[in-house]
Amino acid sequence: MQFVFDGHNDVLLRLWTHSKDGSDPISEFADGTTVGHIDARRAREGGLSGGLCAIYIPSGDLVFADPDADGRYITPMAAPLDPLPSLAIATEMAAIALRLDQAGAWRLCRTVKDIRGAMADDIFAAVLHMEGCEAIGADLAALEVFYAAGLRSLGPVWSRHNVFGYGVPFAFPMSPDTAPGLTDAGFALVRECNRLGIVIDLAHITEKGFWDVAKTTDQPLVSSHSNAHALTPVARNLTDRQLDAIRESRGLVGINYATAMLRPDGRSDSDTPLADMIRHIDYLVNRIGIDCVGLGSDFDGATIPEEIGDASGNQKLIAALREVGYGEADLTKLARENWLRILAQAWREDDA
Repeated sequence: MQFVFDGHNDVLLRLWTHSKDGSDPISEFADGTTVGHIDARRAREGGLSGGLCAIYIPSGDLVFADPDADGRYITPMAAPLDPLPSLAIATEMAAIALRLDQAGAWRLCRTVKDIRGAMADDIFAAVLHMEGCEAIGADLAALEVFYAAGLRSLGPVWSRHNVFGYGVPFAFPMSPDTAPGLTDAGFALVRECNRLGIVIDLAHITEKGFWDVAKTTDQPLVSSHSNAHALTPVARNLTDRQLDAIRESRGLVGINYATAMLRPDGRSDSDTPLADMIRHIDYLVNRIGIDCVGLGSDFDGATIPEEIGDASGNQKLIAALREVGYGEADLTKLARENWLRILAQAWREDDA
C-alpha cells in the first residue's frame, strides 16, 4: 500500500454541517459513517494517512448551472460573504478540528515531523487549511489567531470575490483569466503568509491573481486541487503557462478527483473512468515533472469517480498508475513525498 497525504478535502465542512442537525462530529469521524468520503475507518482502509483539511464557509446562494445543448455552462459567481458570520463559522470548524485532536480521532499537525509521526502511529494527520479567507479581515489580526490554532495553509479566495482578491467561476469552457487579481489587502496577506510560513494555495484564484502571487511570494507555487486546462478547459484548471511557472518554482499541483475537472466534456458525472485521472496525471508529469505533482482529492467537496467512491478506494488510483508503468519510487512521490517536501519548505523545516 502507498500511504497518501492528500492536498485538499472538505471533511470539516461535512462534520460542521451535520453537527447543525445534531450529529456528533467526533463520533462521526472516529467511529465511521455511511455518508461523505472520509472518516477514520475509510481513510485507514484506503491508505489515506492525512491531508489538508479545509475551513470553508459555504455560499448559500450558489446554484450550479446545467450544461446547455453544446455542453457549455457558466455558474453565476456566489455573492461576497459578510466577515463576522464567516469568522463565527470558521471558529466553529477550527474547534471541531481541535476536539478531534483532543479525542485522539486524528492528530492536528503543525510540522512535517508531526505528520510523519502521526503516520507512524497510524493516526490521521490533519493540517488546517482555509479555503477563501472571508473569516480573516483586511487587518489580518485573525490570521495570527488561526495560525496559533494550527492553520498552516490558505487560499486567499474561493470561487467568489472578497477583500483579498477575485475567484474564478465554475464554467466550461472558459479561461481562468476572468477578473482582476489581488487587492492591496491580498498582497499584504501573501507577505504575511510568507513571514509566518503559511502555504499559499492558488486553486481558486483568477489567472491575474495567480501571477500577482507569483511575483510576491517567496514560496514555491502551489495549486492544491487543480488539473490541466489543456485537457479539460474549466476555468478552475491551470493553463500551460501557469503550469510552467509552477515547475520553475519547484512547486506542486494536486490532482483534483472532481469529475467536472477531469472529463473532456467538463460534466459532473460519477461515471468517469480512472483513465481520465491518469490522462491528467500523465500530462502534468510530462509538463512539470514527477517532483511537482501530488494528489488533491477534494473528498467531501465534489463528485468523484464512482470507481474510487470514497477514501477507502484511494488505492485503486495507485493501482491504476502502477498498471500504466509508474514505479514505486514515483508513486511514493505522487502519493505523499512531494506534498511533504513543499510543506517542509514553506514551514522552513530543514530536517523534515
